[in-house]
Amino acid sequence: MLRDREYMRDPEGSGYSLTITLVVALLVIFVVQSILMFYAHAPLLDWFALSLGGFREHRYWQILTFQFLHLTPWPWHVLGNCIGLYFFGRSIEETFGKKTFLLLYFGSGFLGGAFQLFVTWILPNYPDYPVVGASAGVMGLFGAYAMLYPMRDLTTFIYFFPVTLRVIWIFWFVLLYSAFTTIIPYTPMANAAHLAGILTGVAFIRWGHRFKPNLGEWNPLQRKMRRERMIKAATINPKVLQRRPRPDVPSDLPSDEFISKEVDPILDKISAHGIQSLTERERAILQAARAKMSKR
Repeated sequence: MLRDREYMRDPEGSGYSLTITLVVALLVIFVVQSILMFYAHAPLLDWFALSLGGFREHRYWQILTFQFLHLTPWPWHVLGNCIGLYFFGRSIEETFGKKTFLLLYFGSGFLGGAFQLFVTWILPNYPDYPVVGASAGVMGLFGAYAMLYPMRDLTTFIYFFPVTLRVIWIFWFVLLYSAFTTIIPYTPMANAAHLAGILTGVAFIRWGHRFKPNLGEWNPLQRKMRRERMIKAATINPKVLQRRPRPDVPSDLPSDEFISKEVDPILDKISAHGIQSLTERERAILQAARAKMSKR
């Protein structure tokens, strides 16, 4: 399970979410798939899961259909993908809109499946098990999310224990693990598809979209300097602030924790929507952050 700290508005302003629609569709398809496989013994994996053998038999539709099937009968596979899809998908959809979200999601799934077939074909003795799941598309969303918000905190559960980590550390772990297990496939997982999916998300944000991430976020020294410049640029004249009602601003947090929990999400908002999108409380928080930084 993951927890985000900011929920941005959909620039298209529509009233429904494609992310939630896809989550519901995956769950419904999982139930139908389980019923057909258990009661009717339908050979769904032979026809709709992705495999090199299936492609050699001209079942080219598998490059799409494998993204809607999941492992049965236990629901952990589909639930994990739905949680990732909901968390990362809603942020990407609200930042870039529905069309871009769909392009990134299914494009990552398509390229992930294609790379899985390529690795199976090119590497000797590579197992050709049927591949199912939305993981490649979800990894594409995660790769894009990590490029946009590398310093956000994510809370996940490892063996039922909550662990909070920065997005950038989770990104590097997933990327390196996927690369290693692509070369040495010791688990029956489509790690090549995961690897291609996450790289598609990175490439999409880095080169394929008009929005360009600030790669200084990935360098600690540049990140600190950029944060200080943004705070100074975004704060208003203290005399003007004194003439306005003072919103409640947290004052009991240590400086580093205050910057991480209160200021970084506001800087993300400035990057996405501009300084004019800030509320009075957010401006006051930046003013307090500037004061804390001046005392260091």
